[in-house]
Amino acid sequence: MAATPRPGPRPGPPARRPVPGPPAGPTRTAKPGAQARRGADSLPTLPELQLLPATPEAALDRADEAVDLLLDAGRAPGQILVLTTAESHPWQQHEQTFGAERYWAQLEAADDVFYADAADCRPVRREVVVLAVNGGDTGAVQDALAVALARAGSLLIVCGETPLPAQR
Repeated sequence: MAATPRPGPRPGPPARRPVPGPPAGPTRTAKPGAQARRGADSLPTLPELQLLPATPEAALDRADEAVDLLLDAGRAPGQILVLTTAESHPWQQHEQTFGAERYWAQLEAADDVFYADAADCRPVRREVVVLAVNGGDTGAVQDALAVALARAGSLLIVCGETPLPAQR
């Protein structure tokens, strides 16, 4: 009868590395009011704002030009979100013909420029937001501007005329 080979000894537990602790030396205590100052420093910064004049009829073309310039300057397509205030961008209309699930999956993938209506865009941030003011009443345009500002990380480009905020 042949003997069954026996496995060799089991390896021991992995060696433990020391966990780095706080640096040696005196400890500091926070100065009074430091937490309040730190909280003010952590407020989100507003993105740079660029205004590109255009009529409502020309706003989509102006937005496309802005996207081309951004891509030529080295921006990754997934960093750019294009929002409209009225009629959907033709590229959005095309992408939606493949179904809502596929359309919104592109937003999540963030690997290409994404086009959406400002009023219907899911909450997402992109480094650059291009807002095409291609129509809509004053309230809709103001709402779209607020949405675009909330979505923009470092740059908001507004293509078209924007009404002044309503006086309250």
